[in-house]
Amino acid sequence: MTLLKLAIKSTLNRKASVLLTLCTIAISVMLLLSIERVRHDAKSSFSNTISGTDLIVGARTGDIQLLLSSVFRIGHTNNAVSWKSYLDIKERKGVAWTIPISLGDSHKGHAVLGTDATYFTHYRYGKKQHLAFQNGRAFHNAQEVVLGSDVANKLHYHIGQQIVISHGMGNTSFHHHDDNPMTIVGILAPTGTPVDKTLHIPLIAVDAMHKPSHTQPMMIGKKPQQNDHAQHQHAEDHNSHHNEHDEHDEHDEHDEHGHPHGTLDSEPSDLVGSPNQITAFLMGFDSPLYTLQVRRNINMYKAEPLLAIMPGLTLRELWEMLDIVEKILLLFSIVVVLVSLLGMLTTLLATLSQRRRELAILRSVGARPIHIFALMSSEAILITFMGCLAGCFLFYGLLFTANPLLQSQFGISLTIGWLSNYELTLLGVIMSAGTLMGLLPAARAYFYSLADGMSIKI
Repeated sequence: MTLLKLAIKSTLNRKASVLLTLCTIAISVMLLLSIERVRHDAKSSFSNTISGTDLIVGARTGDIQLLLSSVFRIGHTNNAVSWKSYLDIKERKGVAWTIPISLGDSHKGHAVLGTDATYFTHYRYGKKQHLAFQNGRAFHNAQEVVLGSDVANKLHYHIGQQIVISHGMGNTSFHHHDDNPMTIVGILAPTGTPVDKTLHIPLIAVDAMHKPSHTQPMMIGKKPQQNDHAQHQHAEDHNSHHNEHDEHDEHDEHDEHGHPHGTLDSEPSDLVGSPNQITAFLMGFDSPLYTLQVRRNINMYKAEPLLAIMPGLTLRELWEMLDIVEKILLLFSIVVVLVSLLGMLTTLLATLSQRRRELAILRSVGARPIHIFALMSSEAILITFMGCLAGCFLFYGLLFTANPLLQSQFGISLTIGWLSNYELTLLGVIMSAGTLMGLLPAARAYFYSLADGMSIKI
């Protein structure tokens, strides 16, 4: 206990140099823990995005490109799958269910996905969890839309509100489907996947929006005279605004304040129609034995070039590609930690010659060489421990700050909880390395003699 008090007082006596050393160790520990947490949670987020799906089928392209575009809404495919081919493959032996997917539209930077009722029945994420509704219900007809939780929270949308879909996947669009407003009838519960940032509409709505000519649809949940008034008001807004993007925002504002909360009643109708093509489709089988057989048949499909991928296998291929990047980041973090510990060693060695009289006085009052060795080692351990502790505080501060950004921009949800066993092991390795670094100045101090300390030349 006496040695610990001496180590603390000796450390406080050298505040400036010790503080700089603490900062370098803390920053290096924060960096190492952050990279490890992001790496682990990124894998978990990607792996939890889809489960229970045996095959993903799309136009022939790269395996990873098809996975990223159809599941993670990253990038896009150059070609599509014809509806005729989809119906043909859907009827193959062993196919339990299929989910058609049509992408290409957006709403204020959020992807719009065209599908049918099977999406809410068979799509699963995480540990084979089904989609659940936070509010409302699934769509029943071509003028209804279901929002992901992040879309509803970020844009402050509610049940019964009408929105307008835009053409293209960018944040800014110059073509809005103003003549096909969609009524929000459901908001999905949070999943921590790209589903949260997606708007879901029926396939027939996608087809109707992109046809050269179509009639004005009826507004769901409104009486005819109210609907006519809303259309008349929208037409006046259209004529009074020359900028199309401003017109689109004004229309959304009008809908936000002009529709009541609550689920709207509507009559179920056709959700599919007769589209010419879709972006991709998901498949599930009665038995895993059919997966490889059907996959081979699809990849050799003669009617058009198609590609069938197994999402779990493709995810592993993706992480294998990124494995070198993970190793580089981990190596970089380790180098930063070593540099900070070497800085601590340099500081201890540099101040050792200035402390020779101090050490000689300790020897003269009865301290043995082993006590001097333990004192110097304790200082190194104390500095390393305080640096690790400060690094953990910085690490959690960074998690709270960066988590919303990573969630919104990349769909990576960071786990804000206790340190994992692996992270605790990393801290233990750093503590051991710091202790070893402190052995060199401790050993040098051990061999200093009383006469050497009292005869320093000025």
